[in-house]
Amino acid sequence: MNQARHRGADHGPTHLFRYVVAGPVLPVLIVLGVILVDLLGGAGLTWLPLLAVGPALAATTNGPRGVLYVGLLAGVLGAVLGVRNAVPARELVAVLSALAAVTLASGLASALRGRRERVLAAVRSVAEAAQHALLLPVPEIVGPFQVAVRYSAAAAEARIGGDLYALVPTPYGVRLLVGDVRGKGLPAVGTAALVLGVFREAAHDEPDLLTVVDRIERSLARNLGPDDFVTAVVAGHPRDGELEVVNCGHAPPLLVRAAGTVTPVEPTHPAPPLGLRALAGESPALQVLPFGDGDQLLLYTDGVTEARDHGREFYPLVDGLGRHVTDEPARTLDALQDELLAHVGGKLHDDAALLLIRKPATEAPVVPQPACGGLVLGDRSG
Repeated sequence: MNQARHRGADHGPTHLFRYVVAGPVLPVLIVLGVILVDLLGGAGLTWLPLLAVGPALAATTNGPRGVLYVGLLAGVLGAVLGVRNAVPARELVAVLSALAAVTLASGLASALRGRRERVLAAVRSVAEAAQHALLLPVPEIVGPFQVAVRYSAAAAEARIGGDLYALVPTPYGVRLLVGDVRGKGLPAVGTAALVLGVFREAAHDEPDLLTVVDRIERSLARNLGPDDFVTAVVAGHPRDGELEVVNCGHAPPLLVRAAGTVTPVEPTHPAPPLGLRALAGESPALQVLPFGDGDQLLLYTDGVTEARDHGREFYPLVDGLGRHVTDEPARTLDALQDELLAHVGGKLHDDAALLLIRKPATEAPVVPQPACGGLVLGDRSG
């Protein structure tokens, strides 16, 4: 049924508009329009040079064959109209020669455009493969948590940026990471790959969350330049009812209590970003938060909170989360992402990552009740 609906939609006004713009229809209409104006105006040669607009426009939306077809149509009609209007032979030949030159140049431009589009498609395909390799898909349930992730790269052509996230179950509980690499492009992607690789290994090996962070710090200190760094929040769930959080120069996570209140988790002991500890001489501290049934924790990157609207106002994430929080993390993040894109007018200027976990309420065990009498099983009072 859905496929049939989509097929029906393809024949609607939107499909017709796309066909007119992207196909050869619009260039042909322009050629016919020039011919019509020439016929009505009777000015002969004055309007014939405008026939070159047809193949030039076709080069922006059509392949070389479509350009040649439009150019041939314009040439034939121009020749017929020139003879009809008794245009001098030398002038008519000059116009048709110019039209042929524009057609050939437009065909070459169309071929080069098509080649660039194929290269770009290949680059996007490789970028998507790299993103899937680095930012592994996160299931909806990990350990005791409901989980949702949303990632938007500002560079739409690449579909990958310097933001990173990971969530892994380990012998020491579920551990998660959200970070932001300084810089853009391939160097940022390489640093993100390094951080994620070290985190996934250390999270399984180290019982202490601070030791996990130390291993990432040591690896970055060996491999990054003096001006490079990574802001990050690393969290863990070592036991029921608790969350451990280590903040390394990153935006504070947002803690959502079961009652719906939203509170930023400000670090009690601010620490520098990963890769800068040797320069700052400060070490991160471990925060322990109570985290019960119905509580949620949102980790995000500054591409969310620093997104501006046309009035240069930042996106109010705390207020937005308070408006849209639900018992389903995926639905909450869908609403947040839609509102964020609406706030910026549809295009982000920085990468944005959102990772939300929720501890669902567990049902209390049912205690069998006696068929009659006033005693509950296990009550030994007389």
